[in-house]
Amino acid sequence: MECERLTPGSGRLEPRAALSSDAPSLDLNGAWRFRLSPVATVPEDFADPGYDDAAWDELPVPAHWPLHGHGAPAYTNVSYPFPVDPPHVPTENPTGDYRRAFDLPEGWSGGRLRFDGVESYAKVWLNGHELGFTTGSRLPAEFDAGPWLRPGRNVLAVRVHQWSAAAYLEDQDMWWLPGIFRDVALTRSAADVFVHAAYEDGRGTLSFDGTGTLDLPELGVTGLRPGERVTVAAEPWSAETPRLYEAVLRAPGETVRLRVGFRTVAIEAGVLLANGRPLLLKGVNRHEFHPSSGRAVPHATMREDVLLMKRHNVNAVRTSHYPAHPAFLDLCDELGLWVIDECDLETHGFGQVGWRRNPSDDPRWEEAYLDRMRRMVERDKNHPSVIMWSLGNEAGVGRNLAAMAEWARERDPSRPLHYEGDRSCAHTDVYSRMYASHAEVEAIGRGAEEPLDDPELDARRRAMPFLQCEYAHAMGNGPGGLAEYQELFERHPRLAGGFVWEWIDHGLAHPSLGYAYGGDYGEPVHDGNFVVDGLVFPDRTPSPGLLDLKKAFEPVGFSFSGTSVTVRVRDAFRDLSHLSFSGQVEAEGEPVASFPLDVPAGGGEVELPAFPPGEGERWLTVRAVLARDAPWADAGHEVAWAQVPLDADGAPYQGLEDLRVSPRRPFPPAGERPGREAPVSFASAVHGGEIQVGGAVFDPVTGRLTRLFGLDADGPLLELWRAPIDNDRYSGAESRWRGLGLHRLTHRVDAVEPGDALTVRTRVAPAATDLGIRATYTWTASGDALDLRVDLVPEGDWTEPVPRLGLALTLSAAPGQVTWYGLGPGEAYPDTGLAARVGRWTATVEEMQTPYVYPQENGHRAAVRWAEAGIRITGDPVFGLTARPWSTAALDAAAHRPDLVPDGRLHLTLDLAQHGIGTAACGPGTLPAYELHVRPVSFRLRFEPS
Repeated sequence: MECERLTPGSGRLEPRAALSSDAPSLDLNGAWRFRLSPVATVPEDFADPGYDDAAWDELPVPAHWPLHGHGAPAYTNVSYPFPVDPPHVPTENPTGDYRRAFDLPEGWSGGRLRFDGVESYAKVWLNGHELGFTTGSRLPAEFDAGPWLRPGRNVLAVRVHQWSAAAYLEDQDMWWLPGIFRDVALTRSAADVFVHAAYEDGRGTLSFDGTGTLDLPELGVTGLRPGERVTVAAEPWSAETPRLYEAVLRAPGETVRLRVGFRTVAIEAGVLLANGRPLLLKGVNRHEFHPSSGRAVPHATMREDVLLMKRHNVNAVRTSHYPAHPAFLDLCDELGLWVIDECDLETHGFGQVGWRRNPSDDPRWEEAYLDRMRRMVERDKNHPSVIMWSLGNEAGVGRNLAAMAEWARERDPSRPLHYEGDRSCAHTDVYSRMYASHAEVEAIGRGAEEPLDDPELDARRRAMPFLQCEYAHAMGNGPGGLAEYQELFERHPRLAGGFVWEWIDHGLAHPSLGYAYGGDYGEPVHDGNFVVDGLVFPDRTPSPGLLDLKKAFEPVGFSFSGTSVTVRVRDAFRDLSHLSFSGQVEAEGEPVASFPLDVPAGGGEVELPAFPPGEGERWLTVRAVLARDAPWADAGHEVAWAQVPLDADGAPYQGLEDLRVSPRRPFPPAGERPGREAPVSFASAVHGGEIQVGGAVFDPVTGRLTRLFGLDADGPLLELWRAPIDNDRYSGAESRWRGLGLHRLTHRVDAVEPGDALTVRTRVAPAATDLGIRATYTWTASGDALDLRVDLVPEGDWTEPVPRLGLALTLSAAPGQVTWYGLGPGEAYPDTGLAARVGRWTATVEEMQTPYVYPQENGHRAAVRWAEAGIRITGDPVFGLTARPWSTAALDAAAHRPDLVPDGRLHLTLDLAQHGIGTAACGPGTLPAYELHVRPVSFRLRFEPS
């Protein structure tokens, strides 16, 4: 069958650059006639111009047909959704037939039919004549339409097979979504040009390959001919200062306008350089995705992506795992992002069969591999943002990858080559890895990595820069460990940074599930919610992970000493002249002073104003914001910030950043609080079968609260469980925790002892194990306050970390607003929450929930000094706060957001500590410093009427 052929295409014209030309062009996007067949062996009579398609449906182009009611999406990460028997595919092969009638403008002659993206195989007819076929879903194909065009009405027919031999090369981690999903046009443009614009020693050099002449008026260049080279006084292009020059190519029959950026990428002594300066990539991986239209992404959404990246200090993007729409690269040129442009190639599923028959090492597939590399390079060769070509992703090793590299080096020696799947780096210019641990990254940075068996290849690799093409897997709650990675990247010059996996959650909009993931469409083979692993939610709302990444990627650094702050530039390509700086002091979360800071363009030590002595907890926050509007954000946009506590004399604490989480202050007795009368202590008393301690009522048998300051209450009970996050589930931690029974603790009451204080002695333990924790609750009334001390003593050999040590308390009050003083406004966990700062915050309980597509532990506010949520709770000195309209058990049981329904109560979890987040859904687990192990510990809280 034709679609099983290894030949990548027939009848196509030579690939060329994506250009903006004044040549006539006819947009063929819009409503097409469409018919879906379950098999590929359908007659091709529909290509006849006179064929009656009146009974067919209409389908928009660009679009994927499964998102318009024809078939259904399917998601796999690695597995092929069909038998691995290359080059064959099943007979049950969804096949979409398209027809489009269009009128040719009067006087039109010649032209090319251009398809920017069709998945996965397309055969094309014009007025009944077969033009040819194409594969390579995310790459353009052009056919000569001129001989077959007619005056007036013309009929274009396209047959698209979902599966083809080419599908074996497109096993990327994403939804399988067939169709004509990028633009279609008839154009009379035939120009091609390869502009070479290098930058060195403060000057630019310009030349080009192609036909015609090139003008660059701003730099005084006119009539430059192919092969000629001129030196000009150009400013360099970088992601931070994306300086572009308008150029005009006067080619035969048309004029092409393009934007030129002068920049040079090089590698010296194992360091990646741009324009002679070390380049640190602060990047993200970006699949093309929209929750309603899949990979048919509107231009406005592409722009939104770039703007969001820029506003969150991202400076680089890897087009995982295929070339993005050319308009996206235009935006990267314009707004400034370094780009690794990745070929449309992945054969990951062969790894599940021992890489047997992997096309990467099969010479029959060489033409298909080279075709994909050629079409990417030729299309994108003029983009200054593209600094590296990537051969593809997770395609094993083999001769065809070597052939791609050899061709690319010959065609474009100005850009290094990337490929992660071959540890020997035999065909690449950079050493790339996925999900290397912090320890391994540090070793590589020092040049102390494990050697290769081949000494020559080992020496070659040690001379390469290192980058993490994927790290910090951003699935669900997380990623953790961002600050530790960034510190390593900045410490070792060999480390060129990396790209967080990934930009966006691929949740498809669903009428009843909110957002759908793998398995929600009945796929027999799928990878569940592993497709939901982004820094922004499907609607492009930033997740807490993106806010943390912004903090880790800040281009400005601050450190405090004595009466000054030292401001340093963390960006090799831009100084601080575009920023303005200010400071603000808050006392117990309330602003008390603000002032500007005069920071030199090159940074340096800046004297702080004198702050008078003061009582209570005071914090100084310094901020760097845009001094004027930028193309990607308005003036006043915050770029960087830092906080430091002030001592009683008004000076910043030195080297005590941990005070952000654990302030140095004693637990204040009630009588020492401003505005409080002297304490009156009440012993516990038994009345009518209840135990009363101040404003609290307890059950005399269980010792649990039943009323608290007039509210029905239940608890507090020791809690060791959290609704597992994705990193818990995929790392195996959840199964170990469930195996221990941490989700089904039993609470045995050993004694309820009224007296000067109420003491409740319990043993908390899961069934089927001899592990347990002695938990003693001691309640004391002081004035109108109620103090609680919890003493925990473990029994047995607790070798496994636990998810949390906390107290679960339920109140009858309907969830409303919560005000707290501590880290905020968003969630924070031991190894996340870089974006959280100490302050006084208010949010509704609904706003305190982080809407992860797959429900899981979320919304934890850390280092809380006090909170008001129906009652007032004060820590000694701090506690972790989670406030929810549903229980942890309900959150644990939910599979989609609509499963979570408020039950009319307020569910509080007051944490002593939580286990870290890590990135173990794909990558290393929680760093040892953030593991939570059971140990003897005491925990103190104070409760008061709100």
